[in-house]
Amino acid sequence: MADTSSDIPNSEPTGRPSRAALIMLVATLAVIGLYILGGATRSNSVVADTSMFTDPQKRGIEQIVKDYLLQHPELMVEVQTALEQKAARAEAEQTKKLVSENAKEIYRHPDAPVAGNPKGDITVVEFFDYNCGYCKRGFHNIRELIEKDKNVRVVFKELPILSKDSEEAAKVALAARAQGKYWELHQALIESKGRVTEAFALETAGKLGLDVEKLKVDKDSEAVKGELARVEALARKMNISGTPHFLIGSEAIGGAPEDLLDQLTAKIATLRQSGCAYC
Repeated sequence: MADTSSDIPNSEPTGRPSRAALIMLVATLAVIGLYILGGATRSNSVVADTSMFTDPQKRGIEQIVKDYLLQHPELMVEVQTALEQKAARAEAEQTKKLVSENAKEIYRHPDAPVAGNPKGDITVVEFFDYNCGYCKRGFHNIRELIEKDKNVRVVFKELPILSKDSEEAAKVALAARAQGKYWELHQALIESKGRVTEAFALETAGKLGLDVEKLKVDKDSEAVKGELARVEALARKMNISGTPHFLIGSEAIGGAPEDLLDQLTAKIATLRQSGCAYC
């Protein structure tokens, strides 16, 4: 297969969208402007009363605000940073709540594929798509984690959100569980450089020694369809719209940051010290 890795789309990357942060920043500056122009608070809402100012006075005040911000642009960076930190804290609290409500489905569903130590003391969960460039880039971290930590359990949540090809490939991978070869096929598909399709997945499975005719039947089984439907529903509940997305304990890591392995290792060490109700 030709190397078409440059054509493989990435799923939604993580990190705070700068556009959203800037929108909040503009809103904050607007509130400041209302206060400067005679704003008052009533029941936690801002009500502007500018009737005491003439139009020239208003223009003068606007110019003062503009000049001050131009002279101290670092204030805008500070405000944006504060807004991003506040949003991150709110998202972390929401994730903690959602994990608590869906912990069994996330960590312990019997039909979810598992790699590493099935009885490991800490579980890492990954939502992924075989045609997601970020998932491919981050996979070596997961493989290394499994190789180095013999007591970690990794649960894979097939979330084929990028294309029909991704969905069909996911069906083949899940069907490989019946032959005890999910992990082997998963590695081969996620590490491939071309587009992953049903045909490619079946061809790869054949090279790994799987019964391809059985796969063709099993991929359309109720068990496989049910697993995909459950993961899709869980992703909606958890507000997961991009891949890869990792859950460990009550925390999330979105995307494939360069220090993914370090982050996972640190969180695992912390959970082993403090205990984990979900893992």
